[in-house]
Amino acid sequence: MPVPKRKRSKRRRDQRFANKGMKVKAITKCAQCAKPIQTHVTCKECGFYKGVKVLVTKSDRGVKRQETQKVIQARQAKPAAEEPTE
Repeated sequence: MPVPKRKRSKRRRDQRFANKGMKVKAITKCAQCAKPIQTHVTCKECGFYKGVKVLVTKSDRGVKRQETQKVIQARQAKPAAEEPTE
């Protein structure tokens, strides 16, 4: 009858059961944009969590950047038109 040559360590023994408690995470749809997300997690597409905007998304930053560029361009164009020419 075969007999183990060495004692199996606690670490090696316990590694067998390490993944036993893992469960599949639930997936739902975002209430704002209907993208699939995990439950109880902020949507990375629109930045909403439970109907409240909590993240500034990449598209939000792009819109804000365009608005500031328009303001800067308007300021640069305005002084040139106001200067009197003699």
